[in-house]
Amino acid sequence: MALRLRLDKPWRPLTAEVVDRLPGNLGVYQIADAKGAIVYIGQAGARSAFGLRSELQREASHRASGHQFRVEVNQQYRTRWLELLMVHQADHGSLPADNAKNPPPALGRLSPN
Repeated sequence: MALRLRLDKPWRPLTAEVVDRLPGNLGVYQIADAKGAIVYIGQAGARSAFGLRSELQREASHRASGHQFRVEVNQQYRTRWLELLMVHQADHGSLPADNAKNPPPALGRLSPN
């Protein structure tokens, strides 16, 4: 069985109508621009009032139209968040633009290929 490191769920529009239908689960999410370039990788943890829904409601209210998102429900959200950041860094040589503004704790190295 191959280990899937990349989040490969379909993109959905980052709009209030779509986000308001999300469950209140814990997990991770990615935000991309209209072209599909990932600009932020986030987590909805125990301190998120309504999990993924509340985190993405906040994201939708702060971002211009045209952004999109995808989520993964995951109880190990912090570990998965760090893993997704490491995969992005391995694939692109840097963190997503909005993560680089407020860097996460020191990341390890990952060779996803």
